[in-house]
Amino acid sequence: MGKKLILVVLMVLGLAGMAMAEDTKPVQLALFNPMQIVPESESIKGVSLGLIYTVNKDVTGFSWTLLGVNEATGNVKGVAWGLGSWVEGYFHGWQAGFVDYAGGDRFVGLQSGLVDVAKGDLTGAQLGAVNWAEGFVHGTQIGIFNYSTGRFIGFQGGLVNLAKGEFSGAALGIVNYAEGSVKGFQGGIVNSAGEMHGFQLGLVNYTKSLDGLQIGLANYNGNKKPLEFMVLVNWSF
Repeated sequence: MGKKLILVVLMVLGLAGMAMAEDTKPVQLALFNPMQIVPESESIKGVSLGLIYTVNKDVTGFSWTLLGVNEATGNVKGVAWGLGSWVEGYFHGWQAGFVDYAGGDRFVGLQSGLVDVAKGDLTGAQLGAVNWAEGFVHGTQIGIFNYSTGRFIGFQGGLVNLAKGEFSGAALGIVNYAEGSVKGFQGGIVNSAGEMHGFQLGLVNYTKSLDGLQIGLANYNGNKKPLEFMVLVNWSF
């Protein structure tokens, strides 16, 4: 009885392994979906090379679509290059294209495209003309326009930097706008913070509540302690 049970277990494990092997392939070659050697419902663990449009489930390794978009309906670990890179699940690695999109609950690594979008938490960097992060950011955004909706810890550098959540770190740009609390530094032409715990340096500095220092041509402190408005320097500690 014991030997039969062991045999049955081994057979089940073998069949499961075969099923997993069938669902994951080491190489993908594609012109455009569905003209690809591995169907879109299966995963790639290795190398995926496409011309116009490539779709698979999970991708682990290197994915490059030369003249179009590579899409993963699941998760990606590795490098994804193309004119566009679209991932529905989480992403760990480097995503590079004109448009990079990661729709899962987390992105860990680097996005470097004209437009970079991370719908979940981001740990790493976005280096694009437009950078958009909707979760908790622990890292860097550098571009023309940077936007974050969740808590931000790190650095924003661009022409326009917008942060809707709590911001801890430094923001350098023409316009720096933080809707919530800022702990750190804002440097630009116009700086605005819901609450400022730190230092604002610019031509115009605005905050509803100041715990720190403002240096600029016009400095507004909404809590009026000690003064609501000052030219050149304002402070509240």
